[in-house]
Amino acid sequence: MEQEIDTAQLGEEIVKVLKGIYDPEIPVDIYELGLIYDVMVNTDNEVKILMTLTSPNCPVAESLPLEVEEKIKKIEGVTAAEVEITFDPPWSRDLMSEEAKLELGML
Repeated sequence: MEQEIDTAQLGEEIVKVLKGIYDPEIPVDIYELGLIYDVMVNTDNEVKILMTLTSPNCPVAESLPLEVEEKIKKIEGVTAAEVEITFDPPWSRDLMSEEAKLELGML
C-alpha cells in the first residue's frame, strides 16, 4: 500500500513540475497546452514522458524535451527520466485544456 501512495504522490509532483514549464511562444504551460500525452512511472520510479510539440519545426524542438527531462530528474524519488517525442497524433488546439483556451482568449 505504501508503494501506491508514493507513486501517486510522485505523479502529482511530476504534473506540478510539468505545469511550471512553458512553451516560450505561448504563455501557457506545456501540460495545459496538451503537449503531454502520457506520463509513466515504473516500480523503480523511472519516469517516461510521451510528449509532442506544437509543430515538427518548433524552434524549441531540441531544448524543450531536454528541459522537461532535466526538471523531472530533479524530483525527489525519481531514479531516471526519459522524454520521447511523437507527432502521432499531431498536436492541435483541441488538445488544450479549457484553462489554456481561456488564457489565450479562445473561449
